[in-house]
Amino acid sequence: METVNKPRFRSRLTAHTRRVFLAGLILLVPVALAYLALRFVFDTVDGILQPGIEKLLALFNFDIHIPGLGVLLFVVIIYTLGLLGTNVLGRRYIRLMQAGFLKIPLFRIIYAPAKLLLESFSGSGTSGFKRAVLIEYPRATLWAVGFLTAITTDEQGQQFALVYIPTAPTPQSGWVAMVPAQDVYDCDLTVQQALNLVLSGGILTPALIKKKPLVL
Repeated sequence: METVNKPRFRSRLTAHTRRVFLAGLILLVPVALAYLALRFVFDTVDGILQPGIEKLLALFNFDIHIPGLGVLLFVVIIYTLGLLGTNVLGRRYIRLMQAGFLKIPLFRIIYAPAKLLLESFSGSGTSGFKRAVLIEYPRATLWAVGFLTAITTDEQGQQFALVYIPTAPTPQSGWVAMVPAQDVYDCDLTVQQALNLVLSGGILTPALIKKKPLVL
C-alpha cells in the first residue's frame, strides 16, 4: 500500500486552501465594499430628506414611512437641476446662484474647489481637464497618466505645464505637479479613457497608447 507523505500533503492542502480562500476574498470584498458604500450613501441621503417628507405628508394626514423615499426625492432634485442647467434661462439663474455662493466667505472655500473638481471629472465647464497627458514619474522610463489643467511661465520665461496626477482608485485624491513643458507628452487617450484607466487600476487600458511631445 502506497504511503502518503504527510508533510507534502499538508503543504499542498495549505497552498490549495490559501489559493481558494484568496479567490473567494477577491470575489467577495469588492461586492461588500460596493454594498457598504451604497448603503452609506442611501442611509445618509434618506436620513436627511426622509424626515422632511414625513412631516409634509403628516400635514395631509398621511402617517407613513417609505424607506428610500428620500433617495427618490434626491434623484428628482438632481434631475430637475440638470434640466435647469441645460437650458438658457435655467443657466442664467444657476450662474446667479453660484455667484452668490462664491460671495459667502466660509462656504466658498469648500464650494469653489469642489465645483471645479466635479466639472473637471465630468468634462463640463471651461476650467477643467484640457486633455490626458503622460509624464515620467516617479523616475525615468516609468510613466504616469495625468491631466493637463493649465500652462504657466516662470521668471526666466520657461513654460511649465500644470498636470493633475490622479491616484487609483480614488482620482479625486491626486496631486498637482508643475512640470517643464518639454517633459510632458500628449497621448491619444481621451479624458474619459484616462479616467477609466485610473478608476479600474489599469484594467481598462487600450492595447496601444501613442505619445508625442506636448504641443501648446
